[in-house]
Amino acid sequence: MDISIIVVNWNTIDLLRDCLSSVVQNLGNLDAEIIVVDNASSDGSQEMVEREFPSVVLVRNSENVGFAAANNQGFLIAQADYVLLLNSDTIVHGDVLQKSVDYLEEHPDAGAMGCRVLNTDGTVQLTCSEFPTLTNLFVMSSGLWKLKSPKWFGKYLMTDWQRDSERSVEVISGCYLLVRNSVIREIGPLDEHFFFFGEETDWCYRMREAGWRLMFAPVGEITHHGGGSVKKLNHKRDILLTNSKVKLHRKHGGLVAAFACWLILAFFNATRAVFWTLRNMLASSPAAKERAVHFRRVFLALGNAWSGRI
Repeated sequence: MDISIIVVNWNTIDLLRDCLSSVVQNLGNLDAEIIVVDNASSDGSQEMVEREFPSVVLVRNSENVGFAAANNQGFLIAQADYVLLLNSDTIVHGDVLQKSVDYLEEHPDAGAMGCRVLNTDGTVQLTCSEFPTLTNLFVMSSGLWKLKSPKWFGKYLMTDWQRDSERSVEVISGCYLLVRNSVIREIGPLDEHFFFFGEETDWCYRMREAGWRLMFAPVGEITHHGGGSVKKLNHKRDILLTNSKVKLHRKHGGLVAAFACWLILAFFNATRAVFWTLRNMLASSPAAKERAVHFRRVFLALGNAWSGRI
């Protein structure tokens, strides 16, 4: 078998249908298995998969176990030499699956690879990045990354690169991450302490520590609509995101690094809460009010982002 494709789903029935349809239509000559791990969806996703995609292996979870744990369930089933993590809110285009497999076949020193990812409007999505070091987090939180000069400010997200050339990277987005099954066996599965966000960043760190190269290769394209299950989390999304960054730094840098990370992100959310609250007071609008409420809720829950009680 050439490739095992794992799609984790939580209440994204329409996006999941489109994703699976695009995969089935663009497998080409690949000998593939498609595994959907459903995290207790209540929107009919499980029934849709059984009815419309009978060849897909469906894992039904009785509760939402998170992205990492659900993918790990898929790893236990996956039989192919190459395993693809694919988000349910993606569309696969052309022969990107075949060319991705070919790329890893031709580059034995690469443990994993990612492809070019487009937003819904066709613009390039800034997938692949450096590791979110404290310096990188400060640059992002301060807004300096948006400046055109000096280019160093954009190095975390590699903003001066249009993802049109091959490059070794530190982190590959989990929306499309093709990994050697042998690498999974070597370094272990995703860390289930990361419920949502951060798990692929930690995984990529561990791959590089084990001596594997992580590669971006413009061998083809997918569309990543973004949001998907995340849209249903509201302000909890930002709490989970903050918590994942804190966990990363605690795991790979220690308690002091974790606290410094939390302070940087707390400052970011506090300043946003103040800004949007004042803006809503001076020029009230539905959008300003929504942002003000959002960031105030995030700020008030930052203690949970540290403790992990979300």
